[in-house]
Amino acid sequence: MKITYNWLKDFVDIKISPRELADKLTMAGLEVVSLEEKSGDFVLEIEITSNRPDWLSLSGIAREVAAITNAKLKVENYKPTKKIKNRSSLKIEIENKKDCSLYAARIINGVKVGPSPEWLSKRLELVGCRSVNNLVDITNYVLFELGEPLHAFDLDKLIQDKIFVRRGKLGEKILTIDGIERTLSRNILVIADRERSVAIAGVMGGSNTEVGFTTKNILLEAAVFNPVLVRRGRQELGLQSEASYRFERGVDTGIAEKASSRAVELISEICGGSEILYKVNGSVKPKAREIILNLPDLTRILGVNISAIKVKQILSKLGFIVKERSKNVFSVGIPSFRQDVNLPEDLIEEIARIFGYEHIPISLPKVLPKVNIRERRDLVSNIKNILIGLGLNEAITYSLTDSKILNDLNPAFGAIEIMNPLSQEQGFLRTTLLPGLIRAIAHNLNQKLEYAALFEIGNVFLRINNTPHEELRLGIALSGTKKMLLNEAAFKDELGLLNLKGIIEALFTRLGIKNYEFINQAHGFKVDICLNKEPVGLISTLDSALLDKFNIKNKDVFTLEVSLEKILTLANLGKRYVPLPRYPGITRDISFILKQENSVKDLLSVLQEKGRPLLRSLEITDYYKGRQIPAGYRGLTLSCTYGSSERTLTEEEIIPVHKLICSMLTELFSAKIR
Repeated sequence: MKITYNWLKDFVDIKISPRELADKLTMAGLEVVSLEEKSGDFVLEIEITSNRPDWLSLSGIAREVAAITNAKLKVENYKPTKKIKNRSSLKIEIENKKDCSLYAARIINGVKVGPSPEWLSKRLELVGCRSVNNLVDITNYVLFELGEPLHAFDLDKLIQDKIFVRRGKLGEKILTIDGIERTLSRNILVIADRERSVAIAGVMGGSNTEVGFTTKNILLEAAVFNPVLVRRGRQELGLQSEASYRFERGVDTGIAEKASSRAVELISEICGGSEILYKVNGSVKPKAREIILNLPDLTRILGVNISAIKVKQILSKLGFIVKERSKNVFSVGIPSFRQDVNLPEDLIEEIARIFGYEHIPISLPKVLPKVNIRERRDLVSNIKNILIGLGLNEAITYSLTDSKILNDLNPAFGAIEIMNPLSQEQGFLRTTLLPGLIRAIAHNLNQKLEYAALFEIGNVFLRINNTPHEELRLGIALSGTKKMLLNEAAFKDELGLLNLKGIIEALFTRLGIKNYEFINQAHGFKVDICLNKEPVGLISTLDSALLDKFNIKNKDVFTLEVSLEKILTLANLGKRYVPLPRYPGITRDISFILKQENSVKDLLSVLQEKGRPLLRSLEITDYYKGRQIPAGYRGLTLSCTYGSSERTLTEEEIIPVHKLICSMLTELFSAKIR
């Protein structure tokens, strides 16, 4: 919307420059997108948000200026509507009050239509409105001043005894003032006389009653139309006008009479004529609304103390009716032009805007030095997120299964039998998560998927000392071959026990669990997971007999099950910031072969301890078993990173430590350097 600096001064006593005014309006939420000097005036173009139709007028913006600059708002001394001895039989009929809550009509006889005076046409042209004639220009002038669209009909072109506000009839047509014939529907609200439509309500008038230089008598319309209906009709017809722009957003229900009076005042001054009728159908007085504002709530939300006097001053300048109900409590009457204000928070936002966001002190939010997830439910949710991030998919399986499968997978615990099972396959409560997970793996493989990686977190039901016991567990099952892309080269990763070991290690690391180890069982492909030397879970490979029972062919399945009850008690999610090294590290690799029975974990632990303080990290980067490696051995590559927090190391400093690492490999672990 465009306004001019001098026109605005008719409403408010402005003491600052146009540039300062533009800056202050922008800071208060009325973004001034351009400021241009034209014809001895300054034109401000303002971006108006859709929830503030009260800003679509000079008077509305003047209220903001008065509040922002603490200036005096000039009283709008419009002449009140006179009691007129009606000399017309005109009647107004509204088909549905939801479509049009108010329709006010004035009949003025003896007007003289001609060119507008220079001051009127100039002001309209500065804000982008083309001058037509003095009568039409007056209706547009009042629209920009007060935000209420008006429309003037040539009275002599109407069937004068009745005005209808109704929906359009199917197939009905109207020629609008832009010269285009348009087809109406029941979605479009129209103004009509006894024979035809004469205007599209709130959008555009019809050419059949258009005011021209031969017009002598007029009917002046001021109304309040349903915003949704105006928008729907405007969109259906592909029309846009200054009037529809305002009606769509909701015009002030309390301004129609005042706007009509203002137009009559200007018509009398510029066009002459005498008013012979003023008739209203609908409610002129808007419904009163009130909100209770507590100043302690304002202080809590804004984080700044604003005095009661200042609060009252701001709200009063904005047109609110403020009364002190008790200490620090105001009763605030909401004016009809502020339909967007419905809550105390809306009032607090208004106070903050005018007080100035720049006056609210800047403070950083309180940040705890460490993040603690204490609730069991939150910990479980966090574990699920970690596993999903590691590429697993969550499965949810039945808690009921059959005893044969349970005995094959977990014979140590006697399963709890259901008294009235739905089927033989669902006769017992599960003592392990694996039956459901393995069935899910089998289903995925039977659907021709190349690999499946599933996890489930759920309760198992155990009989301990003949007493039922419930325990939360994590189960994981992997099978198949995963295709991967590394350095633009594709390769296949055969899922196996090491994948499960890596997953549980990553989980423990994320949960802050350190004292864990993996211990191979003496027989079979099984590995115990231990925390603080206590077994808490098992990694294993399904044997061929079990694979046959689940109808899994030509694939291996690897499973993991661990007690979450024990893991949750040891989880420590506290984080400590460690700065990145200031000086670069130097990496040296050692390739060697190691006996199969030697523990790599022990090797890394010993070497890390002996290599301090220059040895930053150790990592196995390659593992190989093949023809070149003797039976009972495995080929490994160890990557050693050396560094210092004080300086960049020289080759002379690194060589002795690296030689020590190599000698310990051969002496303590019988490794052979390749």
